[in-house]
Amino acid sequence: MAEHAMPSFSKSPPELAERFASVLDSYPQATRRKMFGYPAAFVGGNMATGLFRDRWVVRLPDDQVEAAKASGAESFEPAPGRRMKAFVLIPATDVEDDERIRGWVERGLAHAGSMPTKG
Repeated sequence: MAEHAMPSFSKSPPELAERFASVLDSYPQATRRKMFGYPAAFVGGNMATGLFRDRWVVRLPDDQVEAAKASGAESFEPAPGRRMKAFVLIPATDVEDDERIRGWVERGLAHAGSMPTKG
């Protein structure tokens, strides 16, 4: 039987991981743990936002995804051809802007919090 190798993911840059931790410190309702080996934040067991490689991702309601893309967000594909439709990559310029990144994070936390709680 052939073995399937797991893709190797590079770590997030330390400064991005520090930025993630710093921003999330303002949101005690978010539970932090790893997802795919990267820092992530959850509400009610649902992932709201996190890092993947050198990018920050956020979960949005389906009806907000296209508008987010129109404002510079990108589709999130952790593996080629495997798009996670509820998640988008936040524009890098927004990650560095305190007001903008908080807006993205708050949208993700609100959406995750509106979903049924996972055990």
